[in-house]
Amino acid sequence: MRNHPLARQPAVYILANGKNGTLYIGVTMNLPERVWQHKNHVNIDGFTARYDVHDLVWYEFFENMPEAVAKEKTMKKWRREWKIKLIEEQNPEWLDLSGVLFV
Repeated sequence: MRNHPLARQPAVYILANGKNGTLYIGVTMNLPERVWQHKNHVNIDGFTARYDVHDLVWYEFFENMPEAVAKEKTMKKWRREWKIKLIEEQNPEWLDLSGVLFV
């Protein structure tokens, strides 16, 4: 995963455990590796492991990490309805995008 073309690309992402289920917003420099870690419970001890949140339902790439972190902090303050609207605008079926993104 470290040599994946998307490695070293700052990203904000949303994971879910099903349509309209529990949501998790995160930020990373390596989206393929981070999603793999969530799915395989590697280096994950907190919220996502406890609630089995591992489906990648939304993501956005950024030019630099400070921009990505700022977006993550903003999104974590959003109301749940806003997050759901964002997901459904790009992924109305709440498909796990990791299979398409990381092939």
